[in-house]
Amino acid sequence: MVQAIRDLASGRPLWMNAMFAVCLYMTFVYMPFDLFWKPVAEDQEVWLGFMLTGWWAKATEPLHWAIYAAGSYGFWKMKRWMHPWAALYVAQIGIGMLVWSMLDERGTPVVGAVVFALFGALAVAVWRARPSFDG
Repeated sequence: MVQAIRDLASGRPLWMNAMFAVCLYMTFVYMPFDLFWKPVAEDQEVWLGFMLTGWWAKATEPLHWAIYAAGSYGFWKMKRWMHPWAALYVAQIGIGMLVWSMLDERGTPVVGAVVFALFGALAVAVWRARPSFDG
């Protein structure tokens, strides 16, 4: 089992394996829970920094699930179409966090700016990793 995990992780930098792991977690653990078990009244989805709640959030969950499933498959097989889409998705997460931190009463703009910078750096790393996506 340990060797199978090592084989699966080989050929990717650590940060890319972390992204792969997040996609797997979101695809097989979190999104099924979010879609099938979380009550509609508690549902929240954020798109480009704008939070949707209730039925609007529930209606957009399948799109998030599809994105993470595509990311799981794309990182697993290192598919060419992952570039530029993975970099763009990571960049929009950073932008979304920045926008959300300024629009939502629970947000803190300084924290949003830091998260934006971190996701921006990750987006640049994915963008520069284009040669890795050869599948």
